[in-house]
Amino acid sequence: MSRIEVPMPQMGESIAEGTVSKWLKSPGDPVERDEPILEISTDKVDAEIPSPAGGVLVEVRVAEGETVEVGTIVAFIDPEAAAAASGNSGSIVAPAQAPDAAPDPTPASPRPEGDAATSSAQTVEAAAAEGESDCTTTSDERIRTRSTPVVRRIAAEAGVEISQVPGTGHLGRVTKQDILSFIEGGAADAASEPAAAPPSRPSVAAPAPPASSVPVAAPAPSVAAAPPPARVPASSGPTHSGADLWDRFLGEVQHPTFPVREGDKVEPMTKVRRLTAEHMVLAKRIAPHVHSVIEIDFTTVDRIRRAKKSRWAERGARVSYTAFVAWACSRILREFPMVNGTVSGNNVVHRSAVSIGMAVDLNPGLIVPVVHDAEHLSLVGIAGRIVDLASRARSRQLSPSEVQGATFTITNPGVLGTVVGMPVIPKGTSAILGTGSIDKRVVAVTDPATGEDFVAIRKRSYFSLGYDHRLVDGADSARFLSRLKAVLEDFPEDA
Repeated sequence: MSRIEVPMPQMGESIAEGTVSKWLKSPGDPVERDEPILEISTDKVDAEIPSPAGGVLVEVRVAEGETVEVGTIVAFIDPEAAAAASGNSGSIVAPAQAPDAAPDPTPASPRPEGDAATSSAQTVEAAAAEGESDCTTTSDERIRTRSTPVVRRIAAEAGVEISQVPGTGHLGRVTKQDILSFIEGGAADAASEPAAAPPSRPSVAAPAPPASSVPVAAPAPSVAAAPPPARVPASSGPTHSGADLWDRFLGEVQHPTFPVREGDKVEPMTKVRRLTAEHMVLAKRIAPHVHSVIEIDFTTVDRIRRAKKSRWAERGARVSYTAFVAWACSRILREFPMVNGTVSGNNVVHRSAVSIGMAVDLNPGLIVPVVHDAEHLSLVGIAGRIVDLASRARSRQLSPSEVQGATFTITNPGVLGTVVGMPVIPKGTSAILGTGSIDKRVVAVTDPATGEDFVAIRKRSYFSLGYDHRLVDGADSARFLSRLKAVLEDFPEDA
């Protein structure tokens, strides 16, 4: 029987694995070419995967909820089978087998490559090592250092560096079988001996029976004579190098657990929530956050918006206040390369383009699609791109390239009434702008003609800029916000 393989596709340059969220077809079902047969989730987007050929789905090899490497065969299609083939002709492999299956190095169906110009939402287990976190590595190197959560847990428990383990997976990734073979072969013990040998200092704890001073590797007289399990890691567990500790700190997240009380409801995190949690923790670890706030008058923007609203409507355009802000940012970010850049190791990367991430509320959840090359778009062009991205984000139709590569981010909690927020800076960028609610306020203003002061009602808003203090100084932030205020309060009519 001639069968066509359906591999887990690569949905972006830095994506190394995907999770089968849902099978849209069952074994034995007829399928048409390009007809969606399953849904997958990656650490960037959710997507429907089309059939590479018409025929019958004869075998499903990866169950729903399983995470496998890019290139792993997830199903087979028989193009020669009759459309009425029985559902019994297919089979589902046991869930435990799928993650360990080595991907076919030459899948029949081509895997789409990610946009090389974009390097950044996020399966959750892979998010900790997303491409933008290390701008000095290649995509192959980033994929090589990734692994599934099961592999990372086994390595952590055995005190093994994943980089020490020869990998047989896609692009040399370490599979579960690789790590188990490495540990069972004794290589893990050999690797950890240098770290375990040095302790010769007396223990800080109170004197213990002689058996407790015997190294863990030596045979103990009895189980009862061994030290309590909780003390083993502190005295004789594997130690890690400074580089390893930094890699773990900057790339791994482990949430503490808390007791559940009577009447409490416990439910697992959704993928989006787990992803957001990891990104926020890592972002706060990496960048020293500082925030500056400024108040901006929207009188001019409001006047232009009301005057051109009907003309824009005839063109099918909806221009929000956020579009005005995005346009203004796209024009001034070139003047502030540190705000549009990022820190990479001991280097500063100044981005060649202005690509603005626009946070979209999914209720629940959050995703940040990107308006690429925003500096080349008109006000109406940016407005149209924002509406399109937000609409497709809520219907989960974004491609990986549309949620990667942001150089600056705008989030708008003000649309829900928040006066001012202190947002978290996304990894791989140095700043994020939070826009507060636009409210009518009684303010003192100066008549430009006479120079006299008077009290008036104006639409105003507080903007906060969260910035990475490694790269952006307080004075830089103040100058950026002052420039943004000047552009919005004297907004050009021909934007």
